[in-house]
Amino acid sequence: MQIRKYQHSDRKSIIDLLRQNTPTYFAPSEESDLNDFLDNHLENYFVVEVENEVLACGGFNTSEDEKIIRISWDIVHPQFQGKGLGSKLIKFRIQKIKEIKNIEIIVVRTSQLVYQFYEKFGFELKEIVRNFWADGFDLYHMELQLDKNPPQ
Repeated sequence: MQIRKYQHSDRKSIIDLLRQNTPTYFAPSEESDLNDFLDNHLENYFVVEVENEVLACGGFNTSEDEKIIRISWDIVHPQFQGKGLGSKLIKFRIQKIKEIKNIEIIVVRTSQLVYQFYEKFGFELKEIVRNFWADGFDLYHMELQLDKNPPQ
């Protein structure tokens, strides 16, 4: 397993991952949002490769507030969910984010379908907005406070 920076040649694999997770975890209308993200909002995006196949992806983006970073577009191949790829990817990104100066909060905007995954890593639910992403796909706004002074 390898986590590496996204390359433009990964786009087809990422769109395919999204389609394999639609409509279970994503609404069909979200594909255009992902395309827009890849075209216009890509900052720190990574893929998980196993035997040269992209099986997961996810990133993070800075916000207007220099103390907040947002987790973006986590997707895991359906046959590999629950096998640790998503956990390794979130831990990898949290570590990368901790290396950035002045970041205090990591935000993830997810759905009722996977918010419990993020709870395992210390994210706390702050807000729920019903039918935000699409009908039946609620927004779960979650935050993780970073401890800049860990115990010695």
